[in-house]
Amino acid sequence: MLELMLCSLFTLVPDYLYRRYVQGKRIGKEITLFSVWYELRWGITGCLMLTIGLITTIFYFHPSTTSALLFFRTVPIASEGVGRVATVNVGYSEAVTKGTVLFTLDSSKQEAAVQTAKLKIAQVDASLVAAKVDVVKAEAQLAQAKADYKQAKDELDVKSELQRRNPGIVPAAAAAKEAEETNVTTLLPAERASAEAALEQAQVELDKTVIRAGVDGRVEQFFLRPGDIVNPLMRPAGVLIPTGAGQRSLQAGFGQIEAQVLKPGMIAEAACVSVPWTIIPMVITSVQDYIAAGQFRGGEQLVDPSIARPGTILTFLQPMAKDGLDAVTAGSSCIVNAYTSNHEEIQSKDTGAFRGFVLHAIDTVGLVHAMLLRIQALMLPIQTLVLGGH
Repeated sequence: MLELMLCSLFTLVPDYLYRRYVQGKRIGKEITLFSVWYELRWGITGCLMLTIGLITTIFYFHPSTTSALLFFRTVPIASEGVGRVATVNVGYSEAVTKGTVLFTLDSSKQEAAVQTAKLKIAQVDASLVAAKVDVVKAEAQLAQAKADYKQAKDELDVKSELQRRNPGIVPAAAAAKEAEETNVTTLLPAERASAEAALEQAQVELDKTVIRAGVDGRVEQFFLRPGDIVNPLMRPAGVLIPTGAGQRSLQAGFGQIEAQVLKPGMIAEAACVSVPWTIIPMVITSVQDYIAAGQFRGGEQLVDPSIARPGTILTFLQPMAKDGLDAVTAGSSCIVNAYTSNHEEIQSKDTGAFRGFVLHAIDTVGLVHAMLLRIQALMLPIQTLVLGGH
């Protein structure tokens, strides 16, 4: 309607003024309800053509969309394993900080495993003490064997008899000592390291029974109660919404025909339902070069393009002000306008006069779209509360 009124100022109104003041025709006389088309045919035709051209130019070079949302990601609350809930520390909806215990699982099995691992370490330590005593004993036996050997060496007859009865007494004592030292320095330390690893593993499993908040935020839809069975493969126990979620960027889906116009760095404006009568200056930071509706997974079925609904070009926008989206509720739907700017090309010396005039006209008609956005923002509460069926 605004475009039609604007175009009529340059087509229909001049035509009427010419008929009225040059040809002397008056409304109700020569210009009647039945003769409007014949008398003002040039103005009406020019107005319609100019309106269609203006609307096409505005919506192509200054695209608009109502498919804009302040998406935010939630963190699922789930345990790493299956277990029965022992205690619940938060309510259905409650603010939490990082590290807050949300709920705990029955840990009797894990505690028993930790205790078993600790007893195993104690057993290895006891065996290590006993092995050290055996080393001392083996050293004493080796010393006794060497003394006997020396005494036998002094007495040839006794030596011969001793050698005949037990010729390997000294090497045997030395081998026994070496075996005990190997047990102390190698085997038992390795067994203790294995027991310590088992203790660490058991402690990790025990720690998994305590589920904590990973970030600051708010717990929502937390229905978990003591006695419930938790299975992370079935469904999460609730959701955790991080603090500041959805207040960093806005995602908007524009029509596919505008893919060649949308570029990073374009100035945009947004009007969100949760913040009526407010225009938020934005800038496009990135534009996806693919359309999500065209994706498919390889399988046993052939792809039929006719069943795919048309998708949109996803763009990411950030507010120009640091706190531009602070007042907008996460998940709110918005209306977004993007504006093409040809200022640098217009100022270029290589741009001709006619092309510069056309580019300047394209940039200028963006004001019409900006006015439309403000009218939409003004009418949004009325449309939602009055005309929306409330």
